[in-house]
Amino acid sequence: MTEDADAALDFFFQAVLGKKAMHVVALEVRELTSIADAFIICSGRSNRQVSAIAEHIERELRGHKIKPLSVEGTGEGHWVLMDYGNVIIHVFLESVREFYDLEGLWSDAPRIPIPTAPKPKSADGRKTHLPRDEK
Repeated sequence: MTEDADAALDFFFQAVLGKKAMHVVALEVRELTSIADAFIICSGRSNRQVSAIAEHIERELRGHKIKPLSVEGTGEGHWVLMDYGNVIIHVFLESVREFYDLEGLWSDAPRIPIPTAPKPKSADGRKTHLPRDEK
């Protein structure tokens, strides 16, 4: 992606990471589909956390004058789809994410680096090691 597009994505990344979303992945899909330039995919551990992550994202982006075209699924908290036009955010319950496997479905899409992704910490506050595919 271009530097301008990457900079614009920073607002989205910060919003997604602001509520402890897990396993955040960003895919550049502009060459593969006309519906968006990028997908951001993340997970929560419970229905309540999925809904809270989605609500946080929407609130944070509205603070930057970025409003969604559509948001679906916040009530159930299994899969929240947030359409921001050029960026589509998918917030999944972990088991639902595994079932639909969007990363596998869009495996031809290049991954966009997420520079603001914090390293997870263990319960005692020390950084933990990530599996190879998440570094």
